[in-house]
Order: sequence, then structure tokens, then C-alpha cells
Amino acid sequence: MNLQRVEELVRELLVEIGEDPEREGLARTPQRVAEAYQYLTSGYRADLNEIVNNAVFESHANNMIISRDIELYSLCEHHILPFFGVCHIGYVAQERVIGLSKLSRIVDFYARRLQIQERLTQEIAQEIMNVTNAEGVGVVIEARHMCMMMRGVEKQHSIMTTSSVLGSFRREVATRSEFLELLARNPKFVQGL
Repeated sequence: MNLQRVEELVRELLVEIGEDPEREGLARTPQRVAEAYQYLTSGYRADLNEIVNNAVFESHANNMIISRDIELYSLCEHHILPFFGVCHIGYVAQERVIGLSKLSRIVDFYARRLQIQERLTQEIAQEIMNVTNAEGVGVVIEARHMCMMMRGVEKQHSIMTTSSVLGSFRREVATRSEFLELLARNPKFVQGL
């Protein structure tokens, strides 16, 4: 990403909306915005193999593994406004499990780019399936979209929920139901531990 070019574009944008990019409060804004976009779109430049970093391990357990409430932040590709929420991932391992932190890193890999929530959900599910060769994968994302909240219909409390189910999560009602039931439980029970 050419930071200098992005700074120039931000400076031009400030002028077009009626601002003075030279005034004290805005003098470093183009640089800050360029650096912010470099970070917020880092998924385009990241290498998924480096992210996973061989953290896939042999396992003979054939049970459901769930990581819930993974925070995510992304940018809506229609307005380049943020959307944010949580991602819940479940999978039934066959012979391999992935390191827990790698699930969050995969979420960030796909979230840190211009996105729509529907595609983001599917991409995460497919990647978990590819990396683990799981029997099945389920991903649910619950997010608030600033393009709904601060412009357009201005609905402050709406939450969009999307899901993607693959393998046994799609084929078997019992597996999908177990996943959704476990997500519905209150995770606060671990606070006493």
C-alpha cells in the first residue's frame, strides 16, 4: 500500500468536503488515516500460511470444539464504514485440531478488508474446513453496521446475524442444533473459575 498516495487522496477529500487540511487539528490527519487504512485492510497483504504457522495438531478426539465471542472489526464495502461484533466458530475435528489463537487470526485475516458480513462468514467457515479437514464447521457472526446506524435508516439497535454451516453441520440437524444450543448458553459460568 502506497501510504504517501493515500495521504494525498485524504488531503484532497478534506478539501472536497469543505475542510482546510492545513489547520492544526487536521495537519496530521492524512497520515493518520493512511496508517489506519493500512492496518484496517491488512488482510489483503497478509499470508494465511504464516498466520496458521503449522499450528494444526493431530488429535483423535471426535468432538465439537467451539470458540465464541471472538471480537471482529471490518469495513463495509458499500460505504467503507465500520461494522463490528462477534464471531462464534465451532467445528467437529476428525484427525486435526487448530491452535485456539489461530481461529481468531483467521477471523482477522478475512475481516481486515472491505467486506460484506455474509461473505465474511462463509470465508471463515471455508478456511477452518480447509485447514482442519474437519467433519463439519459452523460459523455465526453477530454485528452492528455503522452504515445502518449513522446514515440511511439510522437504526441504532439493529444487529445482523449470519451463519455458514459446512459438512456435518449442514447435513446433520443434531450437530447443527448442538452448536446453536451451545452458543445460546450464557458463557458467564466460567467467571467463578
